[in-house]
Amino acid sequence: MSKHIIEALGKSRITVENGKVVDVTEPEVEYCPLFDHHRGIKKLTKEVIAENIQFRIDDFGMCTPDRQLRMKDFLNFGISEVMCTLLEKDVIDAVVMVLEGCGTVIVTEPELVQGIGGRVSGLVETSPIPELSEKLGEENVLNPETAEIDQEKGIELAISRGFKNIAVTITLAEDAEKINALKEKYSDVNIYVFVVHTSKRTSEEARKLFDVCDIATGCASKNMRKIGEAESLKTVGQSIPIFAHTEDGKRFIEMRLEKIGGEKPKKENPDLPHPLI
Repeated sequence: MSKHIIEALGKSRITVENGKVVDVTEPEVEYCPLFDHHRGIKKLTKEVIAENIQFRIDDFGMCTPDRQLRMKDFLNFGISEVMCTLLEKDVIDAVVMVLEGCGTVIVTEPELVQGIGGRVSGLVETSPIPELSEKLGEENVLNPETAEIDQEKGIELAISRGFKNIAVTITLAEDAEKINALKEKYSDVNIYVFVVHTSKRTSEEARKLFDVCDIATGCASKNMRKIGEAESLKTVGQSIPIFAHTEDGKRFIEMRLEKIGGEKPKKENPDLPHPLI
């Protein structure tokens, strides 16, 4: 049986089995400006979430062997869009990220980064879909037989394959110390950290994640937003802010801004997720 658990759309936990949504928990965030803007969703409910996830399954094959892996830019500014720009400009040579049906993967093409990261966030658990490992190349999958999610091992796999400038997406605070240890162990490799899916992180978790990151997204996280607003070297986005913690992160954001023609005018009263958690 193919089984995948995703946290999305207001921190709801969605279970997909064999291409069908079988369980959806109550969302903890009622409103997300991104889903309002792109899908017209004014209030997140279990029914709306189930419908949206099933739409993704039917539209681009999420959580199925028919998964479309490539996509052009979706947002002007998002984590995957920044990483795409860095790959295009040869600032990084690989991204360690997560794909349903594969787990931790290594990606080197911008359209794959966008197609994978721009379509699904918050993958908690997944099971193998051999067809997707074959499409991506089994050498790019940490463990095709188990679809293991382990970003530390993914970085080590990328290093073993000779990559020297590696971006990695993480969501868990426990990964922060592991990545710091890898940076010390592999001093000749640049590891750039992008923190995603930050809603409901505790103040301690948000602190650990921000301290290790180059760039972090605020999502609906009151704690990540509090830290980012006080300490970010460069912030873009008002509804869903993206924070640069390091000079590299600031440079990466500025490179993306240059590509899209600069920042949009700021709104006086931007729509925000609510409640922040």
